[in-house]
Amino acid sequence: MASNKIQFRSIHELKDPALNGKLAQKEFQNEIPVDEILGDDQLLKSDSGTSRRDFLKLLGFSTAAVTLAACEAPVIKSIPYVVKPHSIVPGVPNYYASTYFDGFDVASVLVKTREGRPIKIEPNPAAGAMGITSARTQASILSLYDNDKVKQPKLNGKDETFDKVDDYVLNALTQAQGAGKRIVVLSHSFPSPTFKKLFSEFKTKYPTAELVTYDAYPYGASLDAAQEVFGQRALPVYDLSGTQLVVSFQADFLGDYNGGGLETTYAAARKPGANMLKHIQVESNMSLSGANSDERIPMKPSEVNQTLLAVYNGLNGGGVNNPAAAKIVKELQAKGSSAVVFADGSKAAQVLAHLINQKLGSTAFTGKANLMKEFDGARYQEFLNWMNAGQVGVLITNNVNPIYSSNKGQAFKGGLGKVNAVIAVADKKNEMYKAAHAVIPVANWLESWGDLTPQSGVYALIQPTIQKIYKSRQIEESLLVWINGKNNTNNNYYEYLKANAATMLGGTSFNKALYNGFAATANAGASLSYTGGNAAQAATELANLKPSDYELVLYTKTSMGDGTQANNPWLQELPDPITRLAWDNYLTVSPDDAKKLGLENDLNARMQLDGSRVNLTVNGVTLKDVPVFVQPGQADGSFGLALGYGKSNSGKIAETGVNAYPLFDGANLTLSNVKIEKVSGMHEFAGMQLQNTLMGRYEIAREVSLEDFINVPFDDKLKGWNKPLEYHTLTESAPAGKITLWDEHDDTDGPHFNLSVDLNACTGCGACIIACQAENNVPVVGKEEIRMSRDMYWLRIDRYYSAKEKIHTKEQVERGLNVPQVYDILIEPAKNPDVIFQPVMCQHCNHAPCETVCPVAATSHGKQGQNQMAYNRCIGTRYCANNCPYKVRRFNWFTYNLNDKFDFNQNNDLGRMVLNPDVVVRTRGVMEKCSMCIQMTQNTILEAKKEGRRVADGEFQTACSQACGTGAMKFGDMNDKKSEVRKLYSSNRRYTLLEEIGTKPNVFYHTKVRNRREDNKV
Repeated sequence: MASNKIQFRSIHELKDPALNGKLAQKEFQNEIPVDEILGDDQLLKSDSGTSRRDFLKLLGFSTAAVTLAACEAPVIKSIPYVVKPHSIVPGVPNYYASTYFDGFDVASVLVKTREGRPIKIEPNPAAGAMGITSARTQASILSLYDNDKVKQPKLNGKDETFDKVDDYVLNALTQAQGAGKRIVVLSHSFPSPTFKKLFSEFKTKYPTAELVTYDAYPYGASLDAAQEVFGQRALPVYDLSGTQLVVSFQADFLGDYNGGGLETTYAAARKPGANMLKHIQVESNMSLSGANSDERIPMKPSEVNQTLLAVYNGLNGGGVNNPAAAKIVKELQAKGSSAVVFADGSKAAQVLAHLINQKLGSTAFTGKANLMKEFDGARYQEFLNWMNAGQVGVLITNNVNPIYSSNKGQAFKGGLGKVNAVIAVADKKNEMYKAAHAVIPVANWLESWGDLTPQSGVYALIQPTIQKIYKSRQIEESLLVWINGKNNTNNNYYEYLKANAATMLGGTSFNKALYNGFAATANAGASLSYTGGNAAQAATELANLKPSDYELVLYTKTSMGDGTQANNPWLQELPDPITRLAWDNYLTVSPDDAKKLGLENDLNARMQLDGSRVNLTVNGVTLKDVPVFVQPGQADGSFGLALGYGKSNSGKIAETGVNAYPLFDGANLTLSNVKIEKVSGMHEFAGMQLQNTLMGRYEIAREVSLEDFINVPFDDKLKGWNKPLEYHTLTESAPAGKITLWDEHDDTDGPHFNLSVDLNACTGCGACIIACQAENNVPVVGKEEIRMSRDMYWLRIDRYYSAKEKIHTKEQVERGLNVPQVYDILIEPAKNPDVIFQPVMCQHCNHAPCETVCPVAATSHGKQGQNQMAYNRCIGTRYCANNCPYKVRRFNWFTYNLNDKFDFNQNNDLGRMVLNPDVVVRTRGVMEKCSMCIQMTQNTILEAKKEGRRVADGEFQTACSQACGTGAMKFGDMNDKKSEVRKLYSSNRRYTLLEEIGTKPNVFYHTKVRNRREDNKV
């Protein structure tokens, strides 16, 4: 039967069942800003604020309101081409295959450009798993138009030309070489064969030159473990598509663990059926992987390590006293080579995980190597010793900032004083920028030529899609100048790259590889195989890790990663999939520990979340005023804190949150001996989880066990887990779809669009949200407006916690439960709840409640099934928002472009270059919402019409379905009888949100299936 679990979106909602009603009544959290609309102080003398009724009195529904909205439209002056570039047709996008790489993330992508400016990043479907785009990849387009970038070369703090800077550098290099001092290029991981060749030539000219790798988030423990087990400093590549069991110990493999990239094969293996992948997660923080697991076992880090050690011993014939480990051992033995184990946190944990996989003969291990991470802790320490000994004459940093991101940042800063010449290739005016004698602005990846070997057998190319916006230069161009001298004809990096690429491509032409964005080649990287691994040493290290009262886990957020794009407002405002908070990092604490330590999360009178603040001390290092978030699922005795925040001098957007890097040694993500001290004051969070309430909360996000899915018919009258809805009268019943108050639309002529959302495949990663934002010019509103419930997202991903079964009165009596016992059962999920992620956008109802209440017909139904908005007609009554049961409409409170209050990306000329000209930029006073990307569907239809053919299945896309790397979202034409979306519509798992109210949406969902036995015993 269908799951009857309690679903709640926060602890406050679990404790206060009336909270939904309160939120629904307070849809708009603040007084209407009539003063900003009218600008007439005489109308606003009252101190009591302006109510909605006053607003309507003042503006009414007259033509004055329409005139006011019409006056908002900006006047745009266009300058035509004098000589039109051959490759550009105004109004027609160009696509370029390239490779996104910023030192941390990598993906093979297609870059969409309009009239010479990149406006959107899309997946490269030809690249397979390498072509999957994350939220950070999607958002990187906005980082190109960052107004806080370094715009000009600097010399001794003053603007200078490249010519003068090169004179300074060449002189410094000559002096260092003459004095026998080292010349160090300190770069992030950069697996570019052409860059490596270029540096070897640089070293030939300057024999004392050294290339040293430094990464903020270096994967040091992972690489050390790989070196020991595989004999190579490269991360193993896994494929989960044929795997039936994944056991993860502290490894967020759907996040940044192992370089990321497992979500596609994970989703493929999670298709419900007899061989569906089972996922067991043993962890401290509630991670993205833990939230998607079938069984999640919360433990603090020391207990996780002991459980991993017990599992290893059990698989190798030892005794197992740990109940959780004994169960895991039994399941691993049953699945054998169809199982795989992941571990994170320390080198020892990862060594044991590799050896377990070797023991199992895991088929998930492909033998391919991820070559994107190159950090070597011993090598970096050697460099620090050179610098502190005064042996470094020239230091060239390639867009890295150890002063901010190292736990020895201040010592590094002190060591810079012993270097004669510091040259920073930098993008921001950060600490390295300030410490450098010369600064060269780094070119964005969208302005650069380059190549990469991201993994075994793959050679990827990077090509520019726009001329350099500012006076910037990539490090390869600088090295050519410093090798050949200024104004040398050999300083063209494109020609240098093209010549070297021939040695990598084999028989593939450069132009073909450039067109595809990548090429398969045997010249890129070697394969991995098990060659070693000291199990005894790893076991001893884990056994010797003494538990402490409180332990800390450092992690990277889905939105922020290592902090490379911390000045990107799209990423800062993207709500965390678990906490649903934006614009912050925070200390996650379990509910029981919060109660014990007197830490609180409170909802104020406006239903805004506030949290206690603490001073956090680890190994003598103290972080002050760290906000606290009480996180269901956090293991007792453990805390979590995200890296990548708290940057200074890296742009105004990046100056948020707390810098946790001073606690990170580059290898161990778990720390013991943690102390916290509560301090006065409360921190204001920007949360999105409680803002949008759905009418009729029963079974919004449905779930069923795999056992019931396989063995119980979905429509069984007694135990059916997805029974079709019926309306009952006194004498009969009828299917819900047969009863309607309105005539049906004729949707048989032309395409009729539907969107399928599979809750089993959605991991909550948020890539779809950023893609929607980029495609549809959705503005960033900032932390204050988020707190006011004024986010502008057209698509949100609701995160539901689900509790145990509801305890009915009859069951309470039968089981002899008193009231406190019932309460304890219901509150228990706050300790370790199940999680469901549910994307919610406009449902494009065929019988849309919004359409019937709009007084000016601004919203109407299209023949293709889309609920359309005519923004020029909308006068902002918000009746449609009030009448929408899904709460997916957004009222545009302000003119976000050209408004200094919202100094994010749309209020300056550079930031506005990212806007999509196919979608209108909405102005103040209108309602907006998902359009099902009508501009994309119409363009597909027109292209097919010009070519005289029918649209093929798969051609129709929305921004969200295109960006989804797991296949959770599928979009298509229901009138195409062979279309995938039509096949999905006939699935037994299909259901629609709030079907009982008869809106007949064109968006449908698939029930989540959990691969475990449901046990409801207390």
